[in-house]
Amino acid sequence: MNTNKVYKLLIPLSICLAVVSCKTPAIAPTKASAAVPESYATSKDTTNTATLPWKTFFKDPDLVNLIDIAIQNNQELMITLQDIVIAKNDIRIRKGAMLPTVGVRAGSSIEKVGTYTSQGAGDASAEITPGSRVPESLTDFNVAAYANWEVDIWKKLRNSKKAAISRYLSTIEGKNFVITNLIGEVSDSYYELLALDSQLQIIRQTIVLQNNALEIVKIQKEAARATELGVQKFQAEVLASQSMEFETLQKIKETENRINFLLARYPQEIKRSKSDFLTLPAAVVNSGIPSQLLANRPDIKQAELELAAAKLDVKVARAEFYPSLNISASYGLQAFKPSYLFTLPESILYSLAGDLAAPLINRNAIKAEFSNANARQLQALYNYERTILNAYLEVSNQLSKISNIESSFNLKTKQVTALNKSIEVSNDLFKSARIDYFEVLMTQRDALDTKLELIDTKKEQLNAAIHIYRNLGGGWK
Repeated sequence: MNTNKVYKLLIPLSICLAVVSCKTPAIAPTKASAAVPESYATSKDTTNTATLPWKTFFKDPDLVNLIDIAIQNNQELMITLQDIVIAKNDIRIRKGAMLPTVGVRAGSSIEKVGTYTSQGAGDASAEITPGSRVPESLTDFNVAAYANWEVDIWKKLRNSKKAAISRYLSTIEGKNFVITNLIGEVSDSYYELLALDSQLQIIRQTIVLQNNALEIVKIQKEAARATELGVQKFQAEVLASQSMEFETLQKIKETENRINFLLARYPQEIKRSKSDFLTLPAAVVNSGIPSQLLANRPDIKQAELELAAAKLDVKVARAEFYPSLNISASYGLQAFKPSYLFTLPESILYSLAGDLAAPLINRNAIKAEFSNANARQLQALYNYERTILNAYLEVSNQLSKISNIESSFNLKTKQVTALNKSIEVSNDLFKSARIDYFEVLMTQRDALDTKLELIDTKKEQLNAAIHIYRNLGGGWK
């Protein structure tokens, strides 16, 4: 090989190697996340309810049917599914960047240079015979295939593709998280609807009792054993309960429409169980051990995949400091007359070029992007740790709530039983004029309030079991 040619190749290569040897910013260290506790309390039983499919966990066929419709129709879930499509297409984009770009082009042009230029003066030389001169207006016709390829010598494109794959997988986990929350929302609203039905029934029963007491006090007034004040007090209590009845009916309508919204349908009656709400059994939940959250919770797996993608983004940003190698080639036909275009081999054109380029001066933009990638990586790390901590605390809170709410429900049940007896006693005493109307009113009011509270407590007990199932990572399988 000619020595001059060797030097011509070595000079740019030496420059590029010098650039590569320059110090690049360091990647921010990422500390290992703290390990989760070994257990939620003292038990280390690995049996975990989160492994149950939601159709097995929920026993009410009406609720199962509503959840099934919601998973098929819910708009938020449909939006999330499109995020998966977008992320999948992004993988194809990153994959395409690793392959050569090949195309075909055809074109024509006409050019007339000035006579008093270096090119024009040479073309118009008197030494050229008239028949051999280049035409004054020179046309050009070409048809060629071309290719461009960036050689991935620093794994920049491969890491970019891997980051896109991680984000695609994170969108799948995001979809699973939406399904888990959707199931929780539908079941919460369903049991709220059952609770409102039960409360409405109790309010109507109370109105009947209050009307009976009102009739008694009216009779006592006529017998001069009561006053108009007592009649008006009982009447006001009946009106208050009737107003509560209509407020409850409005809450029922709003709850039905909330469920219809989750099911992506216009208002219609929600088919639901008519059994005694207070006798509904709460699901038995086994929490397993905290480390199982890492495998079961979609939001934790999503945060983990986002962290993996952010780490790859840092590597991609760091590779921008290094030289990039681009290879281009073309092959086709070219001539200044269409009749010469297919005259072979004279009209054949081809080219092959390699381009090695690296930033030398004013690398501030690259440094800023690298710094941003480092910062986003740390954000993803903190988000991952926060998600794990939040998951553990959610489970811990719900486990405590299940225990406490059960004790509260048992005590309120006894309280309601006592107040029901007190209503019977107060009515008997009132009929015999041994107590006044005020004590009857307060007894009925206390009983109504306690019964409504008992239903709310039962609803919280049922929802607590649903929430612990969701918080453990169940529902999306």
